[in-house]
Amino acid sequence: MTLPPPPSGSVPPAGGSQQPHGGQQPPQQHGGQPPFGGPGGYSGANPNQPPAWQQAPLQPVPPRKRGNGWKWALGGVALVAVVGVTATVTLSVANKGGGDGSSSATGAPPTTSVSGAAHSDIASANDTGPVAVITEDPSCATTDPVLVAVQNRSNNGWEKRDPELPATAWSPEIRGQYEAVGQALRETADQIVASAKLTPHRVMRELYEQFIAYARAYADSIPSYTPIDNHLAVAAISAADAISRICSAIGFDSAAARGPLAPALPEPSEVAPVRDPADAQRLLSEPNSICPEWDSAMKQFATNSEPWRAMSPDIPVTEWSPEQRRVTDEVVAVMKLFNTQLSALGRRSENPALRDLADLAVQYREAYLQALPTYTPADKYLASASIRTASVVASACRALG
Repeated sequence: MTLPPPPSGSVPPAGGSQQPHGGQQPPQQHGGQPPFGGPGGYSGANPNQPPAWQQAPLQPVPPRKRGNGWKWALGGVALVAVVGVTATVTLSVANKGGGDGSSSATGAPPTTSVSGAAHSDIASANDTGPVAVITEDPSCATTDPVLVAVQNRSNNGWEKRDPELPATAWSPEIRGQYEAVGQALRETADQIVASAKLTPHRVMRELYEQFIAYARAYADSIPSYTPIDNHLAVAAISAADAISRICSAIGFDSAAARGPLAPALPEPSEVAPVRDPADAQRLLSEPNSICPEWDSAMKQFATNSEPWRAMSPDIPVTEWSPEQRRVTDEVVAVMKLFNTQLSALGRRSENPALRDLADLAVQYREAYLQALPTYTPADKYLASASIRTASVVASACRALG
């Protein structure tokens, strides 16, 4: 993926950009969305095509601006979910010493929860407020090296596998690839627990927990793997991908610039009980009645947003052609409908964690819509964080058949 240019007048961190890790980068689609017939393998794409950690650049990104200077950012980490096609993501992290437990883009403190005392090592335990665009998160920094490591370990041939091939048909070489990736995912899940505890945001913790739960579930499935188990890997990678995009939006300041403009959500009537992230549970343990409609909404969005998704996200609004302006104007109604659908389905699910993920997808899409009149390339991370979060739910549904 080609990173957006740094803000005017800024300079990248020392060292400059690096060559792509593992080869040529795929072309970037608008909003950071994959060039697919539907996110998460939807709308015409093969739903069983394998996810993979994309061979992609590990290059530095501009840190957040402070006064007249720049503080350091961690280098990027690329992660991808290939579900029908390939998409690349780069994680950028701002080194901001906040972590005050704020639960919203405006910095409001979280509502106090009685569960907080029982989970004093979980920074988000007291966050019971509405989901909002995340403008800073200390866990981004701790996540970066962990995802770099698992990306490197999983480029062993597994990314080229045929997910339709059950374990009973594997050659010794293929079995070895699966087992190595399963072990890498299991170890990464264990390492991500610390980041899940560190984030002050409930919904970010829930994304970490979904990576942990589905990465472990996929690793557990490998001895008797069948094609449906591929969706476990897709769910895990989608969660990690969403986290990466959220951190990129922080690092490029699009979250801080646009997040406060998204209409605030009401206080939730209920939040999921706080549990030790080391014991993370899958988003869905049984089919949820909203799954077919979630699937349909994502297919509809993929189809109706196709012209917009074909646009380059690296062109600022000041350089849009009349055709690009027309396409963007037309996709606004498509995005608003998609938000309405996901918001309603999240509420109907009667699953507080699923509702949080629906709200997160909606908030990032709302922030993107607010950005359009003055769009810059950094704003693409808002749109891609939204679709990746929605894809976590889609894959969780598909993993149940």
